[in-house]
Amino acid sequence: MRGADGQTGALFSYLSPDAMVPKDHPLRAIRPLVNAALTLLSSEFGRVYAPMGRESIAPEKLLRALLLQAFYSVRSERQLMEQITYNMLFRWFIGLSMDAPVWDVTVFTKNRERLLEGDVARHFFRAVLTDPGVKRLLSAEHFSVDGTLIEAWAELAKVPPAEQVERQRRGA
Repeated sequence: MRGADGQTGALFSYLSPDAMVPKDHPLRAIRPLVNAALTLLSSEFGRVYAPMGRESIAPEKLLRALLLQAFYSVRSERQLMEQITYNMLFRWFIGLSMDAPVWDVTVFTKNRERLLEGDVARHFFRAVLTDPGVKRLLSAEHFSVDGTLIEAWAELAKVPPAEQVERQRRGA
């Protein structure tokens, strides 16, 4: 019997994002390594954030999002925010609930710049790359990541802005 092509008016789900991610998905192996690196950097986060004021994006969530951007070659932060809006895998990896609002791209960019200027992002990517458990994940057949891409992100904070602009202008 042919099913109806109807659309539900509202979506109610009692599943968590964790329940939607396959148990054998490669990001399940990566997430604990990332969380361990973030735990090591917790004291550094305090250095780059004011003790009072309006809450910003949690640096742990922001760095997980940047890692996804590198893993999945998302070309811009605007596209990354779009992916986070509807991609359950991204929401799960970052630590966002299904109905959590996604950040405005300008707010995300400003917070990313804070982590780059404070050298926190470079330390995070270095911590992930030096974890002994990462080596076997980078070479697995079903899911591999070009380590040089992550290294490039780790070194991005070292490049002076004028050189960055010149590189982009030349298309390098």
